[in-house]
Formats: sequence, C-alpha cells, structure tokens
Amino acid sequence: MSPAVEPFVVAVAGGSGSGKSTFTQELTRRFPPGSFSVVLLDDYYRSRPDIGHHNIDTANFDHPDALEFELLRTHLAELKAGRAVDCPVYDFTTHSRTSRTHRVEPAPIILVDGVLLLSHPALAESFDLRIFVEASADMRLIRRLERDRTERGRPVESTLKQYLTSVRAMHEAFVEPARATAHLIIHNDRPGQAADAIRRLVEFALRLPGV
Repeated sequence: MSPAVEPFVVAVAGGSGSGKSTFTQELTRRFPPGSFSVVLLDDYYRSRPDIGHHNIDTANFDHPDALEFELLRTHLAELKAGRAVDCPVYDFTTHSRTSRTHRVEPAPIILVDGVLLLSHPALAESFDLRIFVEASADMRLIRRLERDRTERGRPVESTLKQYLTSVRAMHEAFVEPARATAHLIIHNDRPGQAADAIRRLVEFALRLPGV
C-alpha cells in the first residue's frame, strides 16, 4: 500500500574515510524514533568469494561494477511505495553476501550511506537530497587504516597497497567527479561545519510530513 506521504530520501556520499557514516549516525541520533530508516550501500556489494585474504589488497572494490545498484534502486522504490524490503547482508571477511537479510521498514526519512551513491546517475535521481561529505586525502587514508585494522583485522601494509592500487584512482575517477551533483557539501575537516549541518538538517526534517 502506498504511503500517505512519500518518504524523503537522502544520500550521504563521500570518499572512503571521509566520515560520512559518523555523520549519518549523528544525524539519526537526533531524529525522533520511528521517523527514519537507514540503508547501507556496502550491503549491495556483489559476492567475490574467489578473492581470498592473500590478494585482497589488489582487489578493486571501489569501482561501480563491484556493486549491485539495480537492486538498491528496486529497494528504494519499494520503500518509497511504503513497502518494507529485505536488504542483503555482506560479509567483508569472506567478500560475499551471506544467506541472511535484514529488514528495513519504510519511514518518513530514508537515509542511504555509501561511497559511490552519486556515481550512478540513475540511482542519484532517486534522492531528494544529495549530501557529499568531504575530507582531505590524508584524513581519509588515516581513517581507512584505522577502520581496516580494528574492524576487519587487516595489516597496515595491506590497506596501503589497496589504497595505492585502486582506492585512490577510483576516488579520482568516480567519487570526486560526482561531488558536483551534490546539493550540499560538508567539509568535515572544518571545525563545527558538520555539527552545524546536522542541526540545520534536523530542523528541516522535523518540518517534513509524518516526522
């Protein structure tokens, strides 16, 4: 059944390690319960079980072809129509989708978090608001090193090799050009700008129907 008011869909994009996930978490923390749902682009990676840990640092996960954008578009259309979706669950240790799914319910605000969200033109049209979280290359690399070490158990050498082999080039080829399509750019290196943006977005969201 279609919702009385179509959800407001927000993309939070930006380079790997830019701080977009932290931005999304801070934003949702200030929304009223039940007013939002979150969808992660990372869940839509295609299975790559043949990679293995021995050559993970040379695998290219940062090209748009690594993601199933059409499935995400279908799920966003379902959520806009007021229907729940079962999102895939991706395992970064095996580089494949698991047999599990997790349910995302429709809500007045749908937040979608992902590096390459704005690089796919047809998908970008699905968003009512496109946010690009920006940070310096040094800061993005430092954050990626820390994430890979603490969350994925990867050695620094592996993360650096992958960064130099594919991440940096893919950022320059796909992520940075898509920045021009954003409605709002958050400079995460500038003190207070993210917090100010969150405050303004919450004020705006609280005026949306159904929130």
